[in-house]
Amino acid sequence: MTTIAEAEPLADSNLAKLADHAYRIRRFALRMGEVQGQGYIGQALGLADVLAVAWCHAMNVRASDPEWEGRDRFLLSHGHYAIALYAALIEAGIIPEAELETYGSDDSRLPMSGMATYTPGMEMSGGSLGQGLTIAVGMALGLRQKKNPAFVYNSMSDGELDEGATWEAALSAAHHHLGNLIVLVDVNRQQADGPSNDILRFEPLADKWLAFGWHVERVDGNDLRAVVDAFDRVRKLPDEKPRVILCDTLMGKGVPFLEEREKNHFIRVDQEEWQQAIAVLDENHTQGDRS
Repeated sequence: MTTIAEAEPLADSNLAKLADHAYRIRRFALRMGEVQGQGYIGQALGLADVLAVAWCHAMNVRASDPEWEGRDRFLLSHGHYAIALYAALIEAGIIPEAELETYGSDDSRLPMSGMATYTPGMEMSGGSLGQGLTIAVGMALGLRQKKNPAFVYNSMSDGELDEGATWEAALSAAHHHLGNLIVLVDVNRQQADGPSNDILRFEPLADKWLAFGWHVERVDGNDLRAVVDAFDRVRKLPDEKPRVILCDTLMGKGVPFLEEREKNHFIRVDQEEWQQAIAVLDENHTQGDRS
């Protein structure tokens, strides 16, 4: 499968298809969470709309050939979001749906933290935060040197903005005019130790990236049309600035009783709550179809 960002505004029918993709990404993530009884589900639910647009609308990929040289690269800098990317890779047809039952198990291709050596479509092994953008800069430079027109997407958390290496890489990307680099920041305002703003305040975020020489888009990351428009704009920019999309997301999006939790960074829920979450997600999606 090859998907290419469309030149014209997305038709309502195509937007509805993207909503279906996002719904299934959320559902796959919940099913994997149920296998282990815990996980970074809040992030997966919150970022599902962005992942649907990336993998099912904007990126050039081939499901049958995950290592195709012409592919757009997607780096999961926040490796603990692996459950979210696995769900997107299942939806994109790169990983069989049946494998989600093996999530986090011994010898699975779906370990709880992303590892490039295990999983098709996983471009880097995530661990310590703040490494992805440095790798993305090198990858974008390499692709340009080879005259490969592919884009490099680096998905990262707002917590990674606390890391000095992130800003060194941001300076390097602007210095080298890496117009083939697109950064996606999940601004969910929550870290392992508490609210992001209490750990290390990062606003005004858009102004900071602008000052570092980047083209900046800031969107509601749970508004599909806004996300599509932002992806389409950054892919079509004529200049050679690196591009960043700041995505304000709601952790637990789509499952109200998870959205309302005070702490959503790592979720443990009772066994019956997983099925309750899936049932609520299904009901809300069905009601959306009728509206």
